[in-house]
Amino acid sequence: MTPSASLLIVNPRARSAGEADLEAGLERLRQAGQDIIQVRPEGREQTARVIAEHRDRVARVIVAGGDGTVSSTAEALVRCGLPLGLLPLGTANDLARTLGIPTEVAAACEVIVQGARKKIDLGRVNGHYFFNVANIGLGVRITHELTPKAKKYFGVFSYLKALSTALSKERGFSVNLTVDGRTYRLRSIQLAVGNGRYYGGGNLIDAQADIDDGRLALYSIRPQSLWELLTLAPLLRDGRHYQSERTFNTRARHIELHTARPREVDADGEPVTQTPAVFEVVEQAIEVYVPRATRGAQPAERKPS
Repeated sequence: MTPSASLLIVNPRARSAGEADLEAGLERLRQAGQDIIQVRPEGREQTARVIAEHRDRVARVIVAGGDGTVSSTAEALVRCGLPLGLLPLGTANDLARTLGIPTEVAAACEVIVQGARKKIDLGRVNGHYFFNVANIGLGVRITHELTPKAKKYFGVFSYLKALSTALSKERGFSVNLTVDGRTYRLRSIQLAVGNGRYYGGGNLIDAQADIDDGRLALYSIRPQSLWELLTLAPLLRDGRHYQSERTFNTRARHIELHTARPREVDADGEPVTQTPAVFEVVEQAIEVYVPRATRGAQPAERKPS
């Protein structure tokens, strides 16, 4: 018999406000014939193990949490071929924003019940998958400043506070790039490689990018003063940084990056590797549940109760 159960992965540190609405949303899934197997794994390794253990018993994986929790499922989802449903309980929820999934738990559960699916790309850096963006430089320092306490107290405004502190610490670095066979050398204070559209609480990685376009979008910010960075901020927010001569922008399938000394690479807000780094796009890597009106979405096959 084809399984109809859902494996629900809940971030143990999910915001309590989101947790309060979770049970009501899950009841909607149960009414639609989905048995819920709820787990609260600690860390990527345990998450991957739980998904592997349940791969033949469930029809889908549902993640209740933020972008970091979702990212921890990527490799296991690729291996198991299970579709992903999102219940956004994080601070930024950038993948949900990219996919047009509502932040209200009940409405997000309704998206899963309706059953539209869409194949999306994943990014990969040195073998580590990511949904949204990988960072080197300023973005990494911002991640270190975004403590759980800061997120809980300041919410989405915690990103602004983290930016201010990170700017005082990042001095810039030299980068050698090979982008689909073309080479570049530049100085950078922040370099980002995006797979999805959004990162950092609603910033656009590139106004032209989408999560199923078969390309990665790279931008690099040249070292500059605080005032110059502030004037650049609106373009960064809207994904129009290519309009400024103070940034380097490109889109590609394969990117190789070298720095003079190893630098930390964060992906979806988590440290995953160091430079030198090889970035590549993995096209149509997994399926996700999205609203039916989403471009490229296909009705899912109904599972028996």
